[in-house]
Amino acid sequence: MSRTVRWRAGLGASAFLLATAALPVPAHAADVTDYALTVDPSADGPTIDKTMYGVFFEDINRAADGGLYAELLQNRSFEYSTDDNTSYTPLTAWAVSGTAQVRNDSGRLNDRNRTYLSLGAGSAVTNSGYNTGVAVRDGARYDFSVWARAEAGTTLTVTLQDAGGTLATARRITVKKSGWARYQAGFTATRTSTTGRLTLASSAAAALDMVSLFPRDTYKHEPNGLRKDLAEKVAALHPGFVRFPGGCLVNTGSMQDYSEASGWQRKRSYQWKDTIGPVEQRAANANFWGYNQSYGLGYYEYFRFAEDIGAMPLPVVPALVTGCGQNKPVDDDALLQRHIQDTLDLIEFANGPASSKWGKVRAGMGHPEPFHLTHIEVGNEENLPNEFFARFQRFRAAVQAKYPSIQVISNSGPDDSGATFDTAWKLNRDAEVDMVDEHYYNSPQWFLQNNDRYDSYDRNGPKVFLGEYASQGNAWKNGLAEAAYMTGLERNADVVKLASYAPLYADEDYVQWRPDLVWFNNHASWGSASYEVQKLFMTNVGDRVVPSRATATPSVSGPITGAVGLSTWATSAAYDDVQVTAADGTTLLGDDFSGDTSKWTHTGGGGWSVQDGQYVQTDTAAENTMVQAGDPSWHDYDLHVKATKKSGKEGFLVAFGVRDTGNYYWWNIGGWNNTQSAVEQAVDGGKSTLVAKAGSVETGRAYDVDIKVRGRQVTLYLDGKEWGGFTDDKPAEPFRQVVTRDAKTGELIVKVVNAQSSPARTAIDLGGAEVASKAGVTTLAAAPDAVNTETSTAVAPETSTFTGVATKFTYTFPANSVTFLRIRQK
Repeated sequence: MSRTVRWRAGLGASAFLLATAALPVPAHAADVTDYALTVDPSADGPTIDKTMYGVFFEDINRAADGGLYAELLQNRSFEYSTDDNTSYTPLTAWAVSGTAQVRNDSGRLNDRNRTYLSLGAGSAVTNSGYNTGVAVRDGARYDFSVWARAEAGTTLTVTLQDAGGTLATARRITVKKSGWARYQAGFTATRTSTTGRLTLASSAAAALDMVSLFPRDTYKHEPNGLRKDLAEKVAALHPGFVRFPGGCLVNTGSMQDYSEASGWQRKRSYQWKDTIGPVEQRAANANFWGYNQSYGLGYYEYFRFAEDIGAMPLPVVPALVTGCGQNKPVDDDALLQRHIQDTLDLIEFANGPASSKWGKVRAGMGHPEPFHLTHIEVGNEENLPNEFFARFQRFRAAVQAKYPSIQVISNSGPDDSGATFDTAWKLNRDAEVDMVDEHYYNSPQWFLQNNDRYDSYDRNGPKVFLGEYASQGNAWKNGLAEAAYMTGLERNADVVKLASYAPLYADEDYVQWRPDLVWFNNHASWGSASYEVQKLFMTNVGDRVVPSRATATPSVSGPITGAVGLSTWATSAAYDDVQVTAADGTTLLGDDFSGDTSKWTHTGGGGWSVQDGQYVQTDTAAENTMVQAGDPSWHDYDLHVKATKKSGKEGFLVAFGVRDTGNYYWWNIGGWNNTQSAVEQAVDGGKSTLVAKAGSVETGRAYDVDIKVRGRQVTLYLDGKEWGGFTDDKPAEPFRQVVTRDAKTGELIVKVVNAQSSPARTAIDLGGAEVASKAGVTTLAAAPDAVNTETSTAVAPETSTFTGVATKFTYTFPANSVTFLRIRQK
């Protein structure tokens, strides 16, 4: 028999085709090798920086308060408001017995801590903590504190209890007849509970603020420490850097400060000066993700955490162009200059001597030595590249003038491609920016298809910081796709200098974004399947890529097939005159909605009905309201539809190649808050953008939408004019590899991903290298849909020893696996 063997290179952009070769039929089935992997140990590939892999912390999914920040009480300063969440009140998470009122007046603790609790005589308040309550462990110690004042003096009684009774011996605190003062008490839990409540009762009228309960056993530091298990999860990764604090927290909201002059604005961008100093003097702020930020976890704590885990700190500051759907430049030169000065002050806070203005502040907080800041990022995935870059240039010039050794990082917008991405990259290249931050969240298939993404990047241009990426899901198939992609990142380590999965943390009861690396509740934490992949790569990086190549998986791609569909996203829209015509002119579907809707199947949300001869979806809150029609086997056809936006945030969605509810293409016209249009592909529910352009949709205007599908080529027309097109013919290669060398141990690290349901028998040729016969093996393998949970770790590393290593040997990589072989060279 004969077959074509395709080779993929393990270094840079080279990927070449070996000619068709006649392969002998083996005498025994055991002699068959499905793949060949060839290593060239005498050649040097790119060096890999120690900081290549890191983590990105953003306060999303309650990652800070109720998460990494170890405070056990929620809304400890009575600062919650409708600015944070429309359901909030200043007493959210508190229950009152007797009389209590939250005040905002001159009796407050300080100007930046605007509200406090006035508690009546004989009254009490009870805090419910996070998730199911205040979690305590039998025998563990806890530190209570409160700021209080009482004109006549009072006795405070503090108790910890749950439905089963007392959790610790009650404490009594005498409040003197004086102004505000901080009072403390200690508890030792007498049993374990996850549903605890803390109650604070007063014998006389009292004012209270900053009611706090911390575990004594925090990570590395106390007081004001980090939750130990969550910090240890990150420390175990041995990340090279920590990017913080965002994310959308940085480039959304008002850019004003928190002061009387600005009206004490509560919806502001994350600004570092708000988050340092004594916790009772730190500003309150709304969180973009729909809750409150106490800033108990602030810039000082971020720097200290990075230092504790041996990681490079990488802060992100606002560029004064909002993003994340807000998309507005701030045209206030004085305000821009203030933020530029704040950035310079931040560098002094991190690196300046203890005698400098901001170094003195750092030293006063307990860290006289500098934090050794080397990189800073300005902005976060802004969708207005020209406006962003004009401001970025001013930040960069100021930093380079005063701190020329600091590397200032730019970005390329919120997507992996499209007009914004292209414009941003051109601006960055032309200005010779040091490093550009790319962000993208795509389907597992996209990651399998795009392993070669960075092979063709300019080696002499800006370096890449892949600051946020993940495949859309937390199952093992997602981890496999990410692992396959990471082999391409390492192979291109001369271009991709930094990379971090995102987001980092998610509280299972407060989820705004999936997938996430580490999950938790108030008493436990667990790593996702992707966490295990990240940990395996981060702890086995190596110092240099060793050139290698491997054969590819034979693939057969037929035409794009599927039915058609109509949908909306937070929008009401009307559709009419749907026509589907085969390439030979045969009518496959025609519907002018003059009758019923029997041809259509409703598979999404929302509400559809025929109104005045149009098919109308009326729910402006519903997302993905898909209705579909036709045969999943359809291919090579033309789809025409007339679409009109009636109301809502976005435009309309016209689907084709619809195989089922999780696998389809759609043309998203007027998406992303009506700022751009794109074709997205959904594979098993995860979407990737194939082509995108800026643009919006007018309400009330009828648009003619035409989609031409031929084989795997798609051409799109809007109002009779060609809008764009794409060819979806890139193979989703499931067998990927990279080889690196660990200079310290003298080992070759062979890293192989087999993201398919059959084992991969592989002939490995080490290029004549003299090697030990034994290799350490670490394997991650599981069913594609396996998910790690609090009670079940389906995806976990298994270590073993392989004794058949030679300069040429065969190894069978399990189905759906990531395998690292550490082979010692003699």
